[in-house]
Amino acid sequence: MTQGIVVGVDGTEQARAAAEWAADEAVLRGTGVHLVHVKEPSPELLLPFVSREPDESWAEDLLVRTAAELRARYPGLPVTTRLAVSSGPVPALVAAGGEAELLVLGSRALGSVAGYLLGSTGLTVAGAVDRPVVLVRAHGTTAPRGPVTVGVDVRQSADPILEFAFDEAARRDARVHVVFALQLGAFAGLGPAMVPDVRLAVVPELERSLDDSLAPWRAKYPEVAAVHRVVVGSAGQVLVEASGDASLVVVGRRTRPAALGAHIGSVAHAVLHHSRAPVAVVPHE
Repeated sequence: MTQGIVVGVDGTEQARAAAEWAADEAVLRGTGVHLVHVKEPSPELLLPFVSREPDESWAEDLLVRTAAELRARYPGLPVTTRLAVSSGPVPALVAAGGEAELLVLGSRALGSVAGYLLGSTGLTVAGAVDRPVVLVRAHGTTAPRGPVTVGVDVRQSADPILEFAFDEAARRDARVHVVFALQLGAFAGLGPAMVPDVRLAVVPELERSLDDSLAPWRAKYPEVAAVHRVVVGSAGQVLVEASGDASLVVVGRRTRPAALGAHIGSVAHAVLHHSRAPVAVVPHE
């Protein structure tokens, strides 16, 4: 059984923004929010005379206060809490995320231009959880009525990514903006004079492929307007630029069984670090 939307909270304004975004999303989904704070295990076996009660009391108070704020702002929203004891935040958040519809985490902003400063915890969790993970900045520029912008590669199956994007757009009464970036590196050996001709030949075929990929989702979500475009340039940079008027940016992450560490591709990595809107990372085969 899933636990609705799970949010990692740690007392920072980024985590508070993540909890508020998760509550908005829970209302749209008709589900609840489960707040999780991860506490390091007490060293009292090694230091029996050192009390850890103030730390635990602070963590419990944080969960109570955050839950109360969400209930006051969203009357009727089911909010539950859990104080998890773990050797580190990553395994606890990965485990909690595996039981959720969605895992939401806060992300520290380096600045209005630099965007995300994503620590190793966020990257590792986003690369390990087998459910979608949303990263939220404390001072992002989310456009509530903006499109759900999604980056796809027409050379690979994108159904899980498109399904997530269309589902989110339907809840928000928003449109879907699908982007495929055509990088010139593939044609670099042909010389500058050949590149425009190659693009003219390739772009229409890519647009037809995008149309084919979108067809089943347009049929399933007829109320969602979906547009697509093929853009020449770096996929990460194109999506970051498109994030300015987006309510959500959706990127994919390939799953790798029994592998160690985070597995965030270069495009997702760039978007996570610089997007001005919340970013959903969707795992897929």
